[in-house]
Amino acid sequence: MKASKMRLNQLYNAPLHRRSKYLSATLSDELRVKYKRRSARIRVGDSVRVMRGEYKGIEGKVIRVHTDTQRIEVEGLEREKTRGEKAHVKIHASKVTIIELNMEDKLRESILMRGKK
Repeated sequence: MKASKMRLNQLYNAPLHRRSKYLSATLSDELRVKYKRRSARIRVGDSVRVMRGEYKGIEGKVIRVHTDTQRIEVEGLEREKTRGEKAHVKIHASKVTIIELNMEDKLRESILMRGKK
């Protein structure tokens, strides 16, 4: 098997606890300075800005995280279905930048500050 094919196979056959690690996004410049790290995992409640694609520039809170497909749903990102209903658009985690972190969980704060003095 080619190396690229093997990597894709590993990604799609990975268990869910490992797939959640792939749901990370880059931090905004202010957050990079504050936490001294480049990226963090996306969680429900984080505020993100879409950086690429049709919805570029739109900001909103994460309302749902799909670990199985590595995509997130953002508040305010909707499209109209053929029946006229509204549906949330699922965006790949790599296409967004985190602009505000949900710091309700103290464990997350300790993870972000780990190794930083």
